[in-house]
Amino acid sequence: MSKIFFTADTHFGHKNIIKFSDRPFKTIQEMNEEIIERWNNKVGPDDMVYHLGDVGLCSSSKLRKILDRLNGKIHLIRGNHESAAEDCHSRFEWIKDYHELEVPDPDAFKGVRFIALFHYAMRVWNASHYGTWHLYGHTHGELEDLSDSLSLDVGVDCHDFEPLSYEEIKDLMSQKNWESPF
Repeated sequence: MSKIFFTADTHFGHKNIIKFSDRPFKTIQEMNEEIIERWNNKVGPDDMVYHLGDVGLCSSSKLRKILDRLNGKIHLIRGNHESAAEDCHSRFEWIKDYHELEVPDPDAFKGVRFIALFHYAMRVWNASHYGTWHLYGHTHGELEDLSDSLSLDVGVDCHDFEPLSYEEIKDLMSQKNWESPF
C-alpha cells in the first residue's frame, strides 16, 4: 500500500540557500545528495509526495536529473521559484497553485482528513474552524509555529531535510492545542 508524504523548499541547486537558511552543507552537491538520500530512504517508488513549492533553482536539465532520482509520484504545489520545475512538468503527477486533499483516516471526522495545501502560510483556510489542516512551505522555519492552529511548515529546513509522512504530520498535529469554536 502506498504512503503519503509532504515536503517543501528543497531548493535543489540553489547556491545561496545554504547561506540564506543556514543549512549545514558545504556545497550544493552535498546538499542535493543528502536531500535525495533522505527522501529515498523514506519514500518508496509508488508513494505519493506532495511538494509544496520551491523544488529547485538550477537549469531545467540539472533539475530533471535530480527529479528522476527521487522516489514517488510527485504532486507539485507551485512556489515562487518554479521555472525549472515547470519545464520538467512531465515528472509531476500534476502542478497546481493550491489543492484541497482528502485522506482516508478513521480518526478524522466522517473518516476523511481534509488538508489545504499551499506554498504560503495562511491564518485561515477552508473549514479551518472545523479542524481541517493546512500545510505550507516558503518560510524555511522562520514563521512561528502556532500551537493553537492546525497549520504546519513542512519545509525541509524544519524537518531534518526529509519529507514527512502523513502519520508524522498526524502526530505533530495531535500535539497542538487547537480547540473548536463550536
